[in-house]
Parts: sequence; C-alpha cells; structure tokens
Amino acid sequence: MNEFTTTRSNHLVDPVMHIYGWEIAVYLFLGGLVAGMMIVSGYFLYRGREKEDTCSCLYLPTLGIILLSIGMFALFLDLDYKVHVWRMYTTFQIASPMSWGAWILILVYPALILNMIIRLPWYLPTKLKFLFTWSEKLNSNPNYVKAVGIINMVLGIMLGVYTGILLSSFGARPLWNSAILGLLFLVSGLSTASALVHLITKNKEESITLAKADNGFLMAELVILFLFIIGLLSSTQVHINAADIILSGAYAPAFWVFVVGLGIVIPLIIQSLAVRHKIKHTPVAPIMVIAGGLVLRFVIVYAGQLSHWTKKAFLE
Repeated sequence: MNEFTTTRSNHLVDPVMHIYGWEIAVYLFLGGLVAGMMIVSGYFLYRGREKEDTCSCLYLPTLGIILLSIGMFALFLDLDYKVHVWRMYTTFQIASPMSWGAWILILVYPALILNMIIRLPWYLPTKLKFLFTWSEKLNSNPNYVKAVGIINMVLGIMLGVYTGILLSSFGARPLWNSAILGLLFLVSGLSTASALVHLITKNKEESITLAKADNGFLMAELVILFLFIIGLLSSTQVHINAADIILSGAYAPAFWVFVVGLGIVIPLIIQSLAVRHKIKHTPVAPIMVIAGGLVLRFVIVYAGQLSHWTKKAFLE
C-alpha cells in the first residue's frame, strides 16, 4: 500500500492531479501549532515548572488534544475513501512521509495525555481512578516528569518537521520540492505556539519569556524563508517560475503583506519594543503571528499547486 491509498480516486492514478483545499492548510497549521505547544510544554516540564499553578504546561496538553483532533478531522474531510483510513495502520512504509505521519500522530496523543495527567484537570471524573494512579506514579519521581517533557519535545519536533516534509516529498510540485520546508514549518509552529501561550498565559514571567523566544523564532523564520526562496531562485527555471508565484505572481500580495509584513516583521518590531519595556505588551502582535502562520500554510499549499514542471501551468 502506498501513501495515496486513502485519497481521492484521481490521486490514485496520478498524485500530482490531487487538488488540496483549505482542509490541508488547516491541518498543517494546527499540526504545526500543536507541535510547537508540545515543545514549549515539554520544555517547561523538563525545567520542573509543573509545580506552578499558572504554568501553561498544565493546560496546553488538553488544548493540544482538542486542536490536533480538529486538524485530524479537517484532514479526514479531504479524503474520499474515508472508510479505508485504518489501512494506514496495517503497515509502515519507511519511504512514505504519510506513513511516518500516521504513526507519529498515534504516538502524539499518548504523549499529550501523559503530560495532561501530571496535574489532573479538574473536569476529569473521579471514577477514572487509574488516571489518578498514573498521576501519582509520574509525580513520585521528578525524572519521570522530565522524561515526559523530553518525549513531548521530541515528538513535537517530529510532528512539526513532518508537516513540511509531507509537502516537500511531492517532487512534481517545484515550490514544495525543498528540503528546508520541514524546518520552516517547524519554526513557524514554534512561533505560533509561543505567540498563543504569550497571549493566554496568566504567568507574567512566562509571558515575557515566550515573547522573547517568539522574537527569536520570527527572526529565524525570516532567515529560513529567505533561504527557501534563494534555493528556488538558484535552481532550475521551473523552480524560479515557482518562486515567482509567491514573489510577484498571484500569491505575492498574500505572501508579502500577510505572511512577511503583518505575520513576521510588524509583530517582531512590536514585541521587540515590548520586551525592552518601550511599550506595553498587547495581544495585537501574538494575534498577528498566529494569523500569519495560518496564511503561510494557505499560501504554500495553494501556490504550490500552481507550480508545475510544464510551462502551460504558469501561463493559465
């Protein structure tokens, strides 16, 4: 079985002909966001901050499960042969990014649950005694908590990179055919996750820390975007044409205005001033970062489908 078994019938004949819609963009965004949340939460667990009542590591796992489930549902909507999804788990294809992703997602849920039960949420029924037993065992040794943190960070990195590799494996789409796409989506996921926690956390120290971290992620994202574009422009004419789609073509306004301008540069300026106490922290910058991360996925997914190895696709 190959990675296209569960998709539309025309995709079975020619994967390149499959048209990805908003569902895939939303799935990639939420997958990256949850990946970033797992890394942030796992880092706080590793640092032993789970004892703080306002630590985001206490509620991020629950939020992550919800958001990832929404993303999985969006992916499910994109499939035509929905009843065959279970077949993904009857085999493991080492050369298939989708097979890797399917199994990574299976591991992500238990990791999030382990994180969640370190400090059991109030809404869990007391009848679930086994959860309380597991929670006691985890908290009986600080090394167990650190291990959960490390597991979440590792799986978060794998999930974040996978969201980019899923597209980059399609060599027939020149815009997607870049090894750096996995790193771009991972850093973007870390940025949006940091922005989200900065936006909703009640811990002032944590908010400032994540604002500073997000500034670093935003700068890294700019550099990676630059390298991504340079890689395309320094390749074949087909790749140059693919880059033109986002640089000066149909998706240039969305890319320059919403991804680069409003999604990275302006929030970076605002948060840099805020962490240096020049201005007050506001929800404006984090919201712009999150929106920019979402638009980035839409631009890459839709623009990538315009890129093609034939000249005709660029003339239509």
